[in-house]
This record gives sequence, structure tokens and C-alpha cells, in this order.
Amino acid sequence: MTQILMPKATAVWLVDNTSLTFDQIADFCELHPLEVKGIADGEVARDIRGADPIANGQLSRDELDAAEKNEKYRMKAQKSRHAELLKPVKKAPRYTPVSRRQDRPDAIAWFIRNHPEVADSQIARLLGTTKATIDQVRNRQHWNSAQIKPVDPVTLGLSTQLELDAVVKKAADKKAKDDARRGIVEPEGATLRPASEVDVVEEEDERERKTDLSAVFANSPKHEPEFDEDDED
Repeated sequence: MTQILMPKATAVWLVDNTSLTFDQIADFCELHPLEVKGIADGEVARDIRGADPIANGQLSRDELDAAEKNEKYRMKAQKSRHAELLKPVKKAPRYTPVSRRQDRPDAIAWFIRNHPEVADSQIARLLGTTKATIDQVRNRQHWNSAQIKPVDPVTLGLSTQLELDAVVKKAADKKAKDDARRGIVEPEGATLRPASEVDVVEEEDERERKTDLSAVFANSPKHEPEFDEDDED
């Protein structure tokens, strides 16, 4: 039997607009007869708007008329003309140009070193690679392990900066939620900062260090040279 779209909404419409029995409606919508009775009593699907199976091409008028004349008749659903439009579109695997495929291990190594929180499945989708290849790079079992160097995928032309940022952000958010669930608090300052901020902080630390040293020498007692009495002439 062809599976109909929106079975409960269809059952609501059939209950309200036809003289079909609960068993006929339940059989057509693949529901339990008691569930259809609950719809008729207003106890089930009270907020669901009815969907006309004739209008959306899942049921013919002839089938409905035949079922209303004979309570033992079981209606046969038709394939809806909207079914193809409502099917989820499966995303095709990411295509990587042949000239760039040898660069994927470098991008994988970059993720492993800099963003271990990113899942293998995310890396595989972004780079168009496989989990097996990721494991080989991680465990240094790849045939070209000696030549692999971590390089970010944007530089290699394997992804855009927006795609990379989205993947990293999604992984970071998931890690933060998992850590919060486990009661793990990230130490202050553990988040990576931009290089420009790091340089400024290092310069400030250096100035503070020099200032502290100057203060130490300024407050330290001066040592006068000591002379023996024998040296006084």
C-alpha cells in the first residue's frame, strides 16, 4: 500500500467530510481505529487542520464513493503528485578536484592538531574525504605520513573561510554543551586569542617586568666600599 502523506491530517478531513467508518479511515491512513475514534471525539489531533486527500492526489473520488457505499470496501491510495517535492534532498558527496586531492591529508592533519573537537564526520564532509583516511593520518599510518604537514583547508583551496568557521563554531558549541553537562569549567584564558592580542599582552608583560626590576634596584641599599684601617694614609 502506498504510504500517504500527513496521515493524521488526512484522517481529520475524512472524519469531518465523509461517512466512512473508523475502520475504513484507519486502514487508509494506517492508524489504529481507536485513534480515529479519538479524532472524531475531539480527544486526538484537535489542533491539526484536515488535509484533503483528493485535492493532493492521494485518493480518487471514485475510490471514496465506492467506500462510502460499502463499509467493507478498503480504499487504495494513489501516489501523491506532491510526494517527490516533499522528499528530503540527499546532499551529494563533496567533489574535490583531482589536483587538490593530494592536499587533503595536510588539511586533515591541520584539523587534528588545531581543532581536535571537530568530529571526523564533519571533517569528512568538509574535505570530501573518508573516516578511514582521517584515522590513517591521525595514527600516522598513511602511506605519505612523512610528507604530511598541517595546512588549513582554506589555504589549500579545499573550503571557504565561511565553511571552515561554521564547522569550527558548531564543534566548539557542542563541546561547550557537553562540558557544561559534565560540569567541566574551562579555565579562564584557555580560549585562543588572536595573534595581535597576544603580542600586545606580551609587550605589556615585558614593560611591567622592566618596571619591577627598576623598582627593586632603586629601593635596594647602596653598598659603600669598605676600607681597612691599614689602608688609611
